[in-house]
Amino acid sequence: MQPDMIKKLAAEFVGTFGFFFIGYSGIAATVDENASVYVPIGFGFGLAAMIFALGHISGGHFNPAVTAGLTAGGRFPMADVVPYWVAQLAGGLVAAVAVRIIYSGNALSATVTKPGPGVSDGTALVVELIFTFLFVLVIATVATDARAPWNGVFAPLAIGLFIFTQASVIGGISGGSLNPAISLAPAIVDGSLSDVWIYIIGPIAGALLAGVTHAYFREEPAV
Repeated sequence: MQPDMIKKLAAEFVGTFGFFFIGYSGIAATVDENASVYVPIGFGFGLAAMIFALGHISGGHFNPAVTAGLTAGGRFPMADVVPYWVAQLAGGLVAAVAVRIIYSGNALSATVTKPGPGVSDGTALVVELIFTFLFVLVIATVATDARAPWNGVFAPLAIGLFIFTQASVIGGISGGSLNPAISLAPAIVDGSLSDVWIYIIGPIAGALLAGVTHAYFREEPAV
């Protein structure tokens, strides 16, 4: 493995850990202090911070769905997908273990993504698909499309703001995951895998659709 790729994977590992742990800490604060505002702040601004810190090294995916969507849109090499997924899941697992060690006993269980009360699995799946589709469209534009005036420097803010918004809007409906690793990691550590299929299929499908849509609108050749 090339040294440059090792640095990219290390950045994905550290960035995913930081993003997830900040967000999971917001959930822990909700459990311990009953202050739900911490959840969208933790995930939205946590993601923005990690992209600012490490996005220039690895691209700042921190999400298997983002990697899949950018690949489908011709913005990321197919050969690097699986290594990125492994680094992202590893970072997520370390974050979930840290939550289990540091916070109260209920905090880890609270980080396990599940549909809201009275929300069917099908509804949660469709909501995750649609919002991931919109999320990856935003990423593909602000991070990879040079035609957009807001391309590049505004990417961390736009991406973080989308996560803040969606966590506020659909957190009580589908859980607002949009990220297979962010749901899979605590589910594995907590042993609660019954709903995790929703947060793998929905985000991956939405991201692939977004990648194809971005490719349709793109004018310059794929990277």
